[in-house]
Amino acid sequence: MAKYRKLGKNASQRKALLRNQVTALLYHGKIVTTEARAKEIRKIAEKLIALGVKEKDNFEEVTVKCKVAKKDANGKRVKETKEINGVSKKVTVYDEVEKTIKKDKPSKLNARRKMLETLYDVTEVPAKPQGRKANTKTADLTNKIFDEYGAKYANRNGGYTRIVKIGQRKGDAAMEVLIELV
Repeated sequence: MAKYRKLGKNASQRKALLRNQVTALLYHGKIVTTEARAKEIRKIAEKLIALGVKEKDNFEEVTVKCKVAKKDANGKRVKETKEINGVSKKVTVYDEVEKTIKKDKPSKLNARRKMLETLYDVTEVPAKPQGRKANTKTADLTNKIFDEYGAKYANRNGGYTRIVKIGQRKGDAAMEVLIELV
């Protein structure tokens, strides 16, 4: 008996399909797909969520000094003229600020990299048509898994997904299911 379903695709196509659907499931929370695909997606998604639950609190907070550009009332950078080697140049003024950041411990960093191996980058596009390219941003799914799903499923030992049968698809009569996070 095989360890996985081939889904009628070669290895690279199958890997891309599963990565795409796992990414969509973790980003949206539920997707509609065929039963065979859902059973394969479940294996991958549950491993990623279990990794997120295990490593969710594995970080340390570090205080760091950094330079931030000084800004005026309009939000533009403040510049002053300085004499450098006999030539006057406009130079941006910086303030030193202390920030507290979360620094991953080695095991959490390894878990984050394992997740990034599987997940694709998600680009969020605003609903308004004007300036759609300018206002796009990438969603950080690994942080979502650690922060949101890690806290949500902390007291749960597996079984993070649910498969609900919808019925047969009209075109090829394949069983369609809804796979969702519990």
